[in-house]
Amino acid sequence: MMKLAFVTDSGTGFSTEYWKEKGIYSLPLQLTIDGKPYAEGENISYDQIIDNLHNQVMMKTSLPSLGRIEDLFEEIKKDGFDGVFCVPICRGLSGTLDAMESAANQVGLAFYGFDCFTTAVLQGHCIETAKSMYEHGHTIEEIMAELETIAKHADTVVLCDDLQHMKRGGRLTPAAAMLGGLLKIKPILHLDESTAGKVDVLDKVRTMSRAQDRIIDHLAEVNLPENADITVAHVDSEEAAVKFAQKFRAKYPKATIRVIDLVSAVGIHTGLNALCVEAFDPGSRAVELYTDQNSIQI
Repeated sequence: MMKLAFVTDSGTGFSTEYWKEKGIYSLPLQLTIDGKPYAEGENISYDQIIDNLHNQVMMKTSLPSLGRIEDLFEEIKKDGFDGVFCVPICRGLSGTLDAMESAANQVGLAFYGFDCFTTAVLQGHCIETAKSMYEHGHTIEEIMAELETIAKHADTVVLCDDLQHMKRGGRLTPAAAMLGGLLKIKPILHLDESTAGKVDVLDKVRTMSRAQDRIIDHLAEVNLPENADITVAHVDSEEAAVKFAQKFRAKYPKATIRVIDLVSAVGIHTGLNALCVEAFDPGSRAVELYTDQNSIQI
């Protein structure tokens, strides 16, 4: 049987060391601040990123450095692995998956990559599921089929409060940002398989409360199962996130529901007070990423 290494990136919200303890390799996404590169989760903290958002410091995100990807894959090959199974942040948000494939070809490793059409919790769940299935003797085809089923019935919905920040980051046209500010429009954005992992407009409403209700209705429309895994993530807006999560608890009494900090690679673009919901059917394997220590259980 081929010896496979499993690889992800910091889009999951967890550090390289966290994944190392689970026998999974991870690479940090890059942040650029005032022209200086930083490795997410290594030489810049989440609190520093939040401070930069409050101070309106422009930050950019990019895929892990190509040299670092190649170095890791060289190390993996020297450790006796025949190939890599990669689940990074989705193609719609980053070129990481393509860069990993290129690096694998460069160093002579078999490459298997999965586009999860999102990032964060679902991304982490997919890499853990893939490794567990592989260790239990499942084929690559069986693993891919399971991950595709998980991603197919998932959605990530983003509710931004700060349209000006989205405009500064190039994620919104100036005209749209001005319109939203004048009319108090709250654009509801989402990404999933249907959007190929790219951020698309789901709806536009006038108030935050209506926007939250619309998101709950949307997830019901896509037949989210009663035992779904639901995460409400926020950017320095914990109280609002908890209240939002409690609305989900009323609708889905059997679901697993948690509140977390939004991963910084996404929060940099959404701005402060953004709320993000990631919901999916985890399949036969419960999500193991989050414990009481790094999330609020609702």
